[in-house]
Amino acid sequence: MAQYFLGADLGGTKTHIMIADETGRVIGFGEGGPGNHEGVGYDVVRESLHQASRLAFSSAGIAPGRITGAGFGIAGYDWPKQKKPHVDVINSLNLGGHQELVNDTVLGILAGSPRRWGIAVVSGTGCNCWGWDQTRSRIGHVTGGGVDFGEFAGASELIFKTKSVLAKAWAQAGPPTALAEAFCRRYNVSCLEELLQGILCQDFDLSPADAPLVFEVARTGDPVAIDLIRWAGRELGELGSAVIRQLRFEEEQFDLVQIGSMFDGSPLLTEEMKRVILASAPGANFIRLTVHPVLGAVLLGMEITNHPITNDVREMLIQTTPIRQPNR
Repeated sequence: MAQYFLGADLGGTKTHIMIADETGRVIGFGEGGPGNHEGVGYDVVRESLHQASRLAFSSAGIAPGRITGAGFGIAGYDWPKQKKPHVDVINSLNLGGHQELVNDTVLGILAGSPRRWGIAVVSGTGCNCWGWDQTRSRIGHVTGGGVDFGEFAGASELIFKTKSVLAKAWAQAGPPTALAEAFCRRYNVSCLEELLQGILCQDFDLSPADAPLVFEVARTGDPVAIDLIRWAGRELGELGSAVIRQLRFEEEQFDLVQIGSMFDGSPLLTEEMKRVILASAPGANFIRLTVHPVLGAVLLGMEITNHPITNDVREMLIQTTPIRQPNR
């Protein structure tokens, strides 16, 4: 009897579900709404999963009970206490077979590294870092708490830091910067004082979607913008180094997968991150994720049933995946 494997990537804005057969050929795909319970709650996560699964099973032409193994990568799933409510939501899909849940960062390791072990660093809207060793007996990660726990730097944290340098430029506590004119133009205000007033009086606020503007200004040679990007790279390097220490990878040869749109903003970001990480772990091999993380979720579904994952299976998944790596 044919075997079918399901992978689900539950993110902050979208939920993707993909179904493949035992050869790795993708036969079904569906998209739903946001899947991070921290932002929308578990009821909305359930709705998003059902929306995506209906589309995926309809296009695949099979019933949920035909699934042999399913892997779920879930944004916001960082702690053991969060497992039961997620399992309750997933059980409402009435899937057959075995299931495995991981933080969505782990999907980047599975999708991006041919070894399917190592570390993944995310720098998209937010940031995160997870890793596991070859035997999966050691798992390392940061809190995923962002600014609240001093973990930087995705786009949200870069903009948090940008507001600080703009405030210091206005107060003459820091150097002037071309970022002031760029953000004033973006928010249609006449001067930096008006920009800060609008932020403090909650008329508007800078958005993670503004992060590309920081990269644009850096490309003009503005020292403050360049320093911001180097700072973000160093912070991402510290996240990676923390997980490297947890996993005792200092002397290992391992893959480190880079995930998220921030890595497309400037090579300075990766340069600084590499400098920090290679100082303590010279065996790190950096890989930029170029396929969609949901591919890693399908591989996770295969792994938990001990289905052989050959190069041909992996290549078939890559070639038949209907979506490519998004800007996260």
